[in-house]
Amino acid sequence: MRSRRISFSANKILATSTVIALLTTAAWAAGKTKLVYSFGGGSDGEYTDTELVMDKAGNLYGTSVQGGAFGAGTVFQVTPTGVHTVLYNFTGGTDGGEPYKGVTLDNEGNLYGTAVTGGGGSCEGGCGVVFKLTHMNGTWTQIVIHQFTGGSDGSGVGSPVAFDRHGNLYGTTPTGGALGLGVVYQLKPEENGQWTLHVVHTFMGGADGSGGSAGKLLISRAGNIYGVCTVGGVHGFGTVYKISHHERHWHFTTLYAFKDQPDGASPYGGLVFDKRGNLYGTTYYAGANDFGTVYKLTRHEDTWTESVLYSFKGGSDGDSPISTLAADENGNFYGTTSDGGSSSCGCGTVFKMIRDENGTWSESVVYRFPGAPRPAFAYNGLVRDSAGNFYGTTVHGGAGDDGAIYEFIP
Repeated sequence: MRSRRISFSANKILATSTVIALLTTAAWAAGKTKLVYSFGGGSDGEYTDTELVMDKAGNLYGTSVQGGAFGAGTVFQVTPTGVHTVLYNFTGGTDGGEPYKGVTLDNEGNLYGTAVTGGGGSCEGGCGVVFKLTHMNGTWTQIVIHQFTGGSDGSGVGSPVAFDRHGNLYGTTPTGGALGLGVVYQLKPEENGQWTLHVVHTFMGGADGSGGSAGKLLISRAGNIYGVCTVGGVHGFGTVYKISHHERHWHFTTLYAFKDQPDGASPYGGLVFDKRGNLYGTTYYAGANDFGTVYKLTRHEDTWTESVLYSFKGGSDGDSPISTLAADENGNFYGTTSDGGSSSCGCGTVFKMIRDENGTWSESVVYRFPGAPRPAFAYNGLVRDSAGNFYGTTVHGGAGDDGAIYEFIP
């Protein structure tokens, strides 16, 4: 195994308000790319390690880990015409600080997310928060719906939250909990407007895994929770798990434990379903070449079988994916790698996975990030609009090398 690691614990990750409409097409690119927005650093926000979400009007929402009026990060909106607005500036105090991985939209247009630091509790700098942003009469108002204590409820929360069909929120923490190895939590809205936190699962660091991941939990229509752990499991290389609810009790099941080469290792991104209920994801390490994989978990009633669909080759092919996959209307998948690609930069790639009529998957690189003043280093996946185009962010690149939003047009 290579020694290079990405530290998910967000407080350990180091990382010109200019709108640019720049179309770039290259011989190796299967589509076009457009640099939608370059973050300027400072009050504009910087280090955009964020998933994007899109509302019905086509506005994009996300977070910057740093920058803003107080240097503790922002929540932002970018319109379809590329106009950027900071919706909230974190202070790093009781309201939270360092918001990683973006926000989640509810049906009323409110935004929910997490911040690694700030809040209260026993952690140095605060144990982190879950927050809500409400939009009314052109003004966005932030409230904290849970401050983590660093005890049994967890700490250092740095992954997105997910809704079930009843309006409950779910997420994971990488640390805290009874054993300090993180938890899966539920936040339930009460009639008085308050939210009540319930610990769904406390990670034990054994067969169940440890610390969750940076990916958003996947909630099925039946209310089952699917997620991954970057480390732990019986082989120590991460797990895929399912949590179901029966008669007021939560039941945790490890669906798969990664085995290292030539299998996968260290799944950072989240999971996605296909129409048959199979699961897909990426691993940061291992595979045939030790540069990461795209994998599938095939469901046969109550049994799941894992298969590696593609092993990244490094170099121009890209390596080390930490993103969640995104599907197009034909069931093909798009994702990003955090490294490799262009020989002049090694700033990562956008790749496509296509399944042929025989069920065999093949990979192709559809974009290689060129680096500043264009996008560089994608740590997150893509969101698709109604026209079939994809949007994503990079943590560096752009005019000031402080992060960028790009559009990929297949």
